[in-house]
Amino acid sequence: MPTVDAQFSSQIDMLVRVYLIPVAWRIAGAVCIWLVGSWAIKLFRSALRRFMRLRALDVTLAAYLEAGAGAVLQLLVLIAVMGVLGVETTSFAALLAAAGIAIGAAWSGLLSNFAAGLFLLTFRPFKVGDTIAAAGVTGVVREIGLFVTAIDTADHVLTYVGNNRLFSENVQNFSANPFRRVDLTAQLPATVNPETAGAQLLELVRGVPHVLMNPAPRVEILTFTAAGPVLAVRPFCPSENYWQVYFDTNRTIGKFLTNEIAT
Repeated sequence: MPTVDAQFSSQIDMLVRVYLIPVAWRIAGAVCIWLVGSWAIKLFRSALRRFMRLRALDVTLAAYLEAGAGAVLQLLVLIAVMGVLGVETTSFAALLAAAGIAIGAAWSGLLSNFAAGLFLLTFRPFKVGDTIAAAGVTGVVREIGLFVTAIDTADHVLTYVGNNRLFSENVQNFSANPFRRVDLTAQLPATVNPETAGAQLLELVRGVPHVLMNPAPRVEILTFTAAGPVLAVRPFCPSENYWQVYFDTNRTIGKFLTNEIAT
């Protein structure tokens, strides 16, 4: 009969051959898959980064795409590693899906801003430096983030607007076109001839700095009131000079009306 030592040695040998060696091979395979997968993901992200740089893709969007692709590939490698280790990956995938639904429901507002930010960066209805009016805010776009957009208002207040509001509401981009029209009015005294006054005022408006000759400025009779005729004063100017032309034209109208009333 075999001795106790021989039996114990046989059991140890069986334990090593049946359990420990297969587990060691699985662990070694899992480590190899993780190392090779991580190396491949690093190469892929580097190539993707160079490709997006050559395509002059927006920096924020490029960073998101690179990070998102890396996270997805890392998750696939993790699932492969768990499969090699003998973990049931279908249950793991179901758990991930359930977690995704729960997180999506809890963060629905945040995720909607995130999705809208991607669309804003892709379709680019406006860019950094543009003057826009949207979601009740008017100002210069300072930053387009993945969740919020920073807008500097005219009174120098930095305002953050959720991207979902910018994407779902109407947006006026005042910088998209090369020029804008300034709309002003001039109330004339009842005793003044509107045709003659309009021609004189038009000559003065043409002399305002940055007023364009093409399209040409217009001065027309807008309406008649009890106080007298009202002229519509409409010069065109480069978009970046809008407020300068607006105030200078207003000043010109004021001086013109003062002279008319004085004479």
